[in-house]
Amino acid sequence: MRRITIFIIVALLFSSSAFSQNTIKFLRIPIDGTKREMIDALKVKGYTYNSVYDVLQGEFNGEDVNISVQTVNNMVWRICVADESFVDETNIRIRYNNLFRQFSNNGKYKLWSGEKLDDKDDISYEMTVHKKRYEAVFYPKDTTINGWVWYMISKNSGKYGIYIFYENFDNAAKGDDL
Repeated sequence: MRRITIFIIVALLFSSSAFSQNTIKFLRIPIDGTKREMIDALKVKGYTYNSVYDVLQGEFNGEDVNISVQTVNNMVWRICVADESFVDETNIRIRYNNLFRQFSNNGKYKLWSGEKLDDKDDISYEMTVHKKRYEAVFYPKDTTINGWVWYMISKNSGKYGIYIFYENFDNAAKGDDL
């Protein structure tokens, strides 16, 4: 009986780790499972859950952030990492370009779309007048992973922040509820 129990545990661990290898990850946590499981895993990483706003709060990549766990049919399909503090146009350009460099230099990702910003980019004008969206999208180099990571500049009251999204396409809405 004990051997059977050990075999089942090992099999479950193996199948779980094999499945996790094909799922996009945030902080080495697969973007999968239930919302409660993801929140608990992020708490272990040191994030604090704010039940009023349904977000986790803490630091990510050197910035204070709010993390939203988004689900479809109670399965996590996306993590949204939103800057806590918004900044002026010069500083958001620097932050955007730093993220672009970090993702480009990270061995796990390849660029799908987007480009670095330069001093000629009038972010305020383009976002306000032309409704331009500044974003960059990166796919995992591992082609067995069905997801991506992307980020964009968000504007609020004349200040700017970054939203980063880690998405698992396998858990995304497919129109089943339509």
